[in-house]
Amino acid sequence: MENNILQKYNVPGPRYTSYPTVPYWDNGGFTGDVWKQSFLQAFNESNATEGISLYIHLPFCESMCTFCGCNKRVTRRHEVETTYITAVLNEWNMYCDLLPEKPRVKELHLGGGTPTFFSPENLEILINGIFDRAVKAPDYEFSFEGHPNNTTKEHLQKLYDLGFRRVSFGVQDYDIIVQKAIHRIQSFQNVARVTFWAKEIGYTSISHDLVFGLPFQTVETMVDTIEKTKALNPDRISFYSYAHVPWIKGNGQRGYDEKNLPKDEEKRKLYEIGKQLLGENDYYEIGMDHFALKSDAMYTAYKEGKLHRNFMGYSASKTQLMIGLGVSSISDSWYAFAQNEKALEDYYKRIELNELPVFRGHLLTDEDLIIRRHILNLMCSFKTSWEDNSLYFPELPETLLSLKEMESDGLLEFGKNSITVTEVGKAYVRNICMAFDLRLKRKTPETKLFSMVV
Repeated sequence: MENNILQKYNVPGPRYTSYPTVPYWDNGGFTGDVWKQSFLQAFNESNATEGISLYIHLPFCESMCTFCGCNKRVTRRHEVETTYITAVLNEWNMYCDLLPEKPRVKELHLGGGTPTFFSPENLEILINGIFDRAVKAPDYEFSFEGHPNNTTKEHLQKLYDLGFRRVSFGVQDYDIIVQKAIHRIQSFQNVARVTFWAKEIGYTSISHDLVFGLPFQTVETMVDTIEKTKALNPDRISFYSYAHVPWIKGNGQRGYDEKNLPKDEEKRKLYEIGKQLLGENDYYEIGMDHFALKSDAMYTAYKEGKLHRNFMGYSASKTQLMIGLGVSSISDSWYAFAQNEKALEDYYKRIELNELPVFRGHLLTDEDLIIRRHILNLMCSFKTSWEDNSLYFPELPETLLSLKEMESDGLLEFGKNSITVTEVGKAYVRNICMAFDLRLKRKTPETKLFSMVV
């Protein structure tokens, strides 16, 4: 029965860090000026109460990891750091020049690429430059992604002194054969060292990123990776399905043959054994791909119904406005999305012209806002409801009819005016979200857009 369900639902699908998903954005009517208006509206509505979120994309890496689908620039020339930080701060100043008051930053996340490619001194220049024009919200939360091979104790101490309390280390897998295939060779000793440094310095939430479905992974290597991870006892674990999307330009997924990837039931078994072992070690599933100890703020947010999801992933709190700074970053005003230039040269050129480097976006319709709410509910709480009339949409009866088969397969349960994802269904929450995705239903992709759901 389980294998039949897997075969039925293992189809390409979005990861839903947004709705509409990026391939379904409608650029018609979207301009830089329209984005500025939407940005200002969101700021005026929320800065005094929620504050804002900042995502800063730091794209440089010293080597190419062949499993990665992120926007990055591979170089060993560290003189690029100063030029890039100057451009990001110029972009930030353009936003601040539009504002009637200083922004209150509630969340700040450094992503990449490899944020720890940058020296501690340059990261300090970046963060201080941000707060030349902003203030910290009372309950702020700052986080960054660290590469275990190049994160120094100085990185951790400097960022801690600047207010960072969350760090995420990319582990992926400890097996040397897997590491060689994905060109990400790092020892358990390196991960242990940076994890213990972070604990010693005082970080309150340490996360490890693990990936299943990588080339040459087996149940044995997965068990070994989970056991090693538990020995370090991180507060959170992201347990992602490898997204094999070699057709996306520049992602570097060319270092192995597809026959080396675990398929269907084999890949599903890696997930099941990983999830089982995490549960046995007191990690609780708090959202798609995410697990946390009860002592972590993310677990508390999940239990209290306050978990949020955006382009940065899951968050323990919500802000209406998220500003993305740097090449390829995406901003979100709740009413609109805007993405920066994806090529570094184009990004620099727009900054030199004193222009916000936005090159595309999407204005959400009333229907989009309703569907977005349902998908966020499912992704963050594993349930959604249309008890409130504001969450009703004309296609809802048709959507519920399409969910009946998922109910029969044990993936969800119907309430009077609600659905709840079952324990079995959590692995298929993307499929359930797809049933609500009206834009996807109306226009089936003609080319490859998304990775497989399971």
